[in-house]
This record gives sequence, structure tokens and C-alpha cells, in this order.
Amino acid sequence: MLKERMTPEELAVITGYSRQTINKWVRKECWLTSQKPGVQGGKARLIHVDERVREFINNAKRVSEKLGSYHVNDTSLEAILMNSLKQMSISEQEKMSALLLREGIAGVLKRLGIRDD
Repeated sequence: MLKERMTPEELAVITGYSRQTINKWVRKECWLTSQKPGVQGGKARLIHVDERVREFINNAKRVSEKLGSYHVNDTSLEAILMNSLKQMSISEQEKMSALLLREGIAGVLKRLGIRDD
């Protein structure tokens, strides 16, 4: 819930972004701020949460909520290996192929220290 005035820390908790990101938005978007009462030095600021700030925060929350969560549907060895291979660059795939052709699976397992004798 957004209050009339909030600290960057409070907005960070609500949006899921860091305090540094909120402060960057304050500067970039020229949000109105005022000094936080009771804090010496003038660095602690309160952000005036007007309609423009609310709209920006709501759009930012939508972007962060669109990020998917990580989960694995198939944890079989074959699926894990295939997924790993697909994430390799072409160069890495070529090197892996050469290693398997040169040493075979027994050689690869031995190099990894997981070969059953």
C-alpha cells in the first residue's frame, strides 16, 4: 500500500527493486522529495507519492511480476543433459563433442571423478 510520503527503502520493499534503483528513479524521473524529519545531514529523503509516481511504480511492478519463476518439469538425467547442451555455445558444443569422440563416456566419467571401477 502506497502512503503519501515514503522512503526509498519502503518503496523498494513494495516493488521488489533495490533502494539504489528507487533512488535512481527519483533522480531520473525528477520525483518530488523532502527532507525526512529528525534525520541530520539532509541525506534522508521522503518521496512524495503523487499520481505520476504511483503510475511509474505500478508499471514497474507489472514488469517485475512478469518474470517467471524457475522450475524444472523433467528431472531425468536425459532431460538435464539435453537442457545443458542446448545452453552451451556452438564452440562449447563442438569441444564437448570432440571430447566424447576422443575419450568416450568412460573417459569423461573418469575425468569427472565419477567412474565406477
